[in-house]
Amino acid sequence: MAVADIDRSPKLQPQNEPTALRLAGLWAGEGGLRGWLSSVDHKEYGKRYIITAFVFLVLGGVEALVMRLQLAGPNKTLLTPEQYNQLFSMHGLTMIFLYAQPVLSGFSVFLFPLILGTRDMVFPRLNAFSYWIYLFSGLFIYAGFLIGYGPNDGWFNYAPYALKPYNPGPNMDFYALGMILFGVSSTAGATNFVVTFLRARAPGMSINRAPILAWGTVTASFGILFSVPAVSLAFFMLWTDRQFGTHFFDPAGRGQPLLWQHLFWIFAHPWVYVVVLPAMGIVSDALPIFCRRPLVGYTVVVLASVATMVMGFGVWLHHMFATGIPFLALSFFSAASFVITVPSAVAVFAWIATIWTGRPVLSTAFLFFAGFIVMFVIGGVSGVMTAAAPSDQQLTDTYFVVAHIHYVLIGINVLAVMGGLYVWFPKMTGRLLDERLGCWNFWTVFIGFNLAFLPMHWTGLAGMPRRIYTYPQGLGWSAVNLVTTIGAFILAFGVLLLFVNIWISRRRGVVAGPDPWGGPTLEWAVSSPPPPYDFAVIPAVASRHPLWEDALQEAAGKSSLTRGMALDDGKEMLVTTALDAEPVSIQKMPDDSLAPLLTAIAATALAVAALRHAWIAAGLVTLVLLAVLFFWLWPQRALGQVAEREHV
Repeated sequence: MAVADIDRSPKLQPQNEPTALRLAGLWAGEGGLRGWLSSVDHKEYGKRYIITAFVFLVLGGVEALVMRLQLAGPNKTLLTPEQYNQLFSMHGLTMIFLYAQPVLSGFSVFLFPLILGTRDMVFPRLNAFSYWIYLFSGLFIYAGFLIGYGPNDGWFNYAPYALKPYNPGPNMDFYALGMILFGVSSTAGATNFVVTFLRARAPGMSINRAPILAWGTVTASFGILFSVPAVSLAFFMLWTDRQFGTHFFDPAGRGQPLLWQHLFWIFAHPWVYVVVLPAMGIVSDALPIFCRRPLVGYTVVVLASVATMVMGFGVWLHHMFATGIPFLALSFFSAASFVITVPSAVAVFAWIATIWTGRPVLSTAFLFFAGFIVMFVIGGVSGVMTAAAPSDQQLTDTYFVVAHIHYVLIGINVLAVMGGLYVWFPKMTGRLLDERLGCWNFWTVFIGFNLAFLPMHWTGLAGMPRRIYTYPQGLGWSAVNLVTTIGAFILAFGVLLLFVNIWISRRRGVVAGPDPWGGPTLEWAVSSPPPPYDFAVIPAVASRHPLWEDALQEAAGKSSLTRGMALDDGKEMLVTTALDAEPVSIQKMPDDSLAPLLTAIAATALAVAALRHAWIAAGLVTLVLLAVLFFWLWPQRALGQVAEREHV
């Protein structure tokens, strides 16, 4: 292995064919079912995240459509109150937890090593475990729903309604234990993103050269690491209240019901930005491709992303303005809720300036990103209205809030994700999505979404409360609710068009090639789909847009990407310094293993045993879990310092 001078013009592809073949043999996983289950390839898990999240999107969408049929007119009897409670609870937690964040994790898991110029996530087995435990947490919660014990106290799960005296069935136990499993998944994934960002960037990719998608993902990951422990503790405390008679949230035992709201919203408001910031990163990195120019204000957009997450931890109380909190606290959190709109506005102006000063190509992806900006502005403006305490007193618990949360958590997410699919689907599969069908896909989704949720603002202003399963005649809500229901079905048809496009294009789409869009970042430097090892030669970069810069340098008879490190002595990756990405050491990467899957199965089995009060079984499962972890974490030796390698 040596540092090699290579020709970068054909997108950094290695010219040493035996090296590529050797790397393919080292990094390619085992075939068959065992290979599929034991793989630790980040590209496989990125696609699995996206596919699984879209399955949950379909489930949450079907639940929403059933609720919209119930609310399409007054005095409908399609659902009973209990059925409606379970449906809207499952819809909320599915869309917010099981779809919105995992689908963005899927993009990041697939793209992170590629845009950073490395070969995999720093902890490949932890990456696999994060996916499996996410999958099992969703299956665990839906198992309760399918047998009639789905969560029935809303996705927010307010105590004391979720306590045993008021909710005696196992419904909320499924929710509490399932969400603890989900918290383990998101925490493991966040840890992996942070460490990979800090220690595995390509040489020369200092932090002020990292793509904004990486910044959005790592900022959201820090948010997860600081917020998820609060809600995981809350779920555990709720479970002990229900099972062992503790009184954390029970006022009859001198508990504090508002403690639940504090712990939940300390988590849930930062979670809004966990869902939003990676979507903003997708747009910030992909929009310039179709504007044919770099993003305006890279530095301020990065600072705005970080500031948004930091300030997001100081505004949780604006979800509790109607709970009787002291006036001083109300004033402080109201002011903070106004201030947090400033960084978001910075990003909006940067996107608009990029379009204004660029040469936009009106592709399907560009349409989705332009629609994203519209959704972002609508969601932000309605959020400002709820930041003012007097108006929030009138709007809280009405359909105005339902409209706002759908624009912020789902509208922004869905348009960014669909636009991102049109950009990176060829990188994932080697084929382009159909543009004509994509245009229909965009307009049906955009029109359907706004037809469904924009009228909810007016319904809320007319006084319609949220969380009701029916309403009487003559209140003036009937026509608007009918329009909302029609819009929901148009939106569902738009999502169906996306799936049809994927199905057709996956088989008969135009072959993409390594870089169909002329992109500036390193993922476009490898084949589509990428080889198992991602980069045969770890690139050394000198700008934020290495491929565009390389094209300019080559036009002048030079190249900005002329050096790299070929790592072909084994399955290994380069470790770099945190700030300036200077090479430090060569790290041996773990082989494929069933340990992540078995660990996730054991953790889920432990939750099942706790649900059934099978404490002996829980003890045995814990021993199995510890044994699997022992073999998983058996230490591996680092391969040495970079200085020990041969250099050219």
